[in-house]
Amino acid sequence: MENKNTNNTNNKVNMPRFNLNWVYMVIALMLFGLWWSSDSRAPGVKSVSYSEFQEFVRKGYITQVSGNEDKSIEAQVKPSALGAVFGADSAKVGHNPIISSRGPSTDKLDEFLQAERAAGHFDGTTDYPPKSDFFPAIIINLLPIIVLVALWMFFMRRMSGAAGGGTGGVFSVGKSKAQLFEKGNGVKVTFKDVAGLAEAKQEVEEIVEFLKEPQKYTDLGGKIPKGALLVGPPGTGKTLLAKAVAGEANVPFFSLAGSDFVEMFVGVGASRVRDLFKQAKEKAPCIVFIDEIDAVGRARGKNPAMGGNDERENTLNQLLTEMDGFGSNSGVIILAATNRVDVLDKALLRAGRFDRQIHVDLPDLNERKEVFGVHLRPIKIDNTVDVDLLARQTPGFSGADIANVCNEAALIAARHGKKFVGKQDFLDAVDRIVGGLEKKTKITTEEERRSIALHEAGHATISWLLEYASPLIKVTIVPRGRALGAAWYLPEERQITTKEQMLDEMCATLGGRAAEDLFQHHISSGAMNDLERVTKQSYGMIAYLGMSEELPNLCYYNNEEYAFNKPYSEKTAELIDTEVQRMINEQYARAKQILTEHKEGHAELTQLLIDKEVIYAEDVERIFGKRPWASRSEEIMAAKEARREKDAHGQPASESNEQTTDESRGQTTDESDE
Repeated sequence: MENKNTNNTNNKVNMPRFNLNWVYMVIALMLFGLWWSSDSRAPGVKSVSYSEFQEFVRKGYITQVSGNEDKSIEAQVKPSALGAVFGADSAKVGHNPIISSRGPSTDKLDEFLQAERAAGHFDGTTDYPPKSDFFPAIIINLLPIIVLVALWMFFMRRMSGAAGGGTGGVFSVGKSKAQLFEKGNGVKVTFKDVAGLAEAKQEVEEIVEFLKEPQKYTDLGGKIPKGALLVGPPGTGKTLLAKAVAGEANVPFFSLAGSDFVEMFVGVGASRVRDLFKQAKEKAPCIVFIDEIDAVGRARGKNPAMGGNDERENTLNQLLTEMDGFGSNSGVIILAATNRVDVLDKALLRAGRFDRQIHVDLPDLNERKEVFGVHLRPIKIDNTVDVDLLARQTPGFSGADIANVCNEAALIAARHGKKFVGKQDFLDAVDRIVGGLEKKTKITTEEERRSIALHEAGHATISWLLEYASPLIKVTIVPRGRALGAAWYLPEERQITTKEQMLDEMCATLGGRAAEDLFQHHISSGAMNDLERVTKQSYGMIAYLGMSEELPNLCYYNNEEYAFNKPYSEKTAELIDTEVQRMINEQYARAKQILTEHKEGHAELTQLLIDKEVIYAEDVERIFGKRPWASRSEEIMAAKEARREKDAHGQPASESNEQTTDESRGQTTDESDE
């Protein structure tokens, strides 16, 4: 006997799908039926036959008759006849007692009423209004109900759509806000649009290769990395690299910001994380990019203003679980970007979540040339533009800064009605970005102009004569932004900085105040920016770098975000203050000594500044002669070029020391108090 399995899943009952539209339709029909069946007439209306109506007219109970073309009749009853017409209900009819009936045509009704009027039975008024359209009456009565039902259906549809994964509605607050880019649409940026960043680009290119040809790596026993963290200063191209990955990858790419997880509602952030990874698993293999991950990935337990049930911490906990928890996320690679890696939670940075940290640093000289090449493509330039010069003029500039320079140069050229963008437009753009807008109309007295010229000439003189000071490019006494004068320098791009180099830079920075004190015998507020810089630099040298004779080889740096205590005693703090004052006083005395030995050249340079307002390195070289250390800088640059060529031909390069100092942009500005 054949055994039939009644529980077989293939034998499904063919039931109709449940649809909320049927519920809406039933509710609408019920409301319409209630309206149709209800007695819409007023309580004082009584329906009678035509013969009864005629009898009431003959007895003189009627005061007014209204006959319609649809043969309906309405008649108003005299108050004295309420008992005879309505009987026991006469007390409920109100102030307007009416009887209704259906009779013959209006002509027959009029003949009857005229005959009764002639007989003295009817002395009231008659009215025959035109025929009313029944359909508009229904619409007018049903319109409020229709509007209410339509609004209710609209909101219910939005809510049910959001609950099913749609966008919008009150139930979508816990859904992920990630933007999905798939092959053939969306981002058009490729790796060709990313200049410089050779090492970082190689890392992310390899991630794309992992997803295209995973067997190439897994055959050797390797595992595809689960995540990569892009770390670097703002504007260096972290998000651009991620866009290039989205443009190059043949897999789905989810993009969102860390702040998209943050919400005022409790549990929403964790819900969005779960929904993001749910979508990613359905699209695997894929890439998820979280920009500015520090918005949600800050170290837990470090915020004293919040309690232990912080919503951001709950979101981070869910993110940690999804990235490398008990479940599996095979085929989902996480890319993230931040410039605050020091505040991220250690659990987020461990191997297994972010297996790689890709450092995206500020571009060096050759990388700046490549970045300029990318951003100069859409700009109409003439033959005077020298990309090498522009790269040397922009030390410490990020990729975003260089893009701003190119755009600003095009705007300056267009402002002057030029057909092409020239060299001077780019130099003016660099000056505009570094120093601010030029203010030639700012009124200064002759005494102020001489004081500013003395100050800037002091900077230029000492920086030219010291070995490790940055070479001068240009000096001006034309106000820019808040600065009354400015000097542009070309700092050497060092990997490490020695104490002697820092002291020379400090001495050159104090040259402006020393020149005022030495040649004017009084000081001004124009050196505030210089004093701020040397004070911070000296504190860093003594408290962080251990470059003090009294506190050698000690570092009191504390990178904790919420550290309210100093990592040294009050006695040590006094010693640090003493050492800072001693170091600055020594360099100030050194600056005055150098200016005293070259006071004739300084005076000539000051007068040249007063006359021309802007002087260049050629003018300073004509006064003081060629810098004796220029050949050494050229040798260093030549060595760097030779090393880069060796690396390009595949020869091994020597290891470089760890970079411990940040190179700032090549300029000095002197601001006065306002």
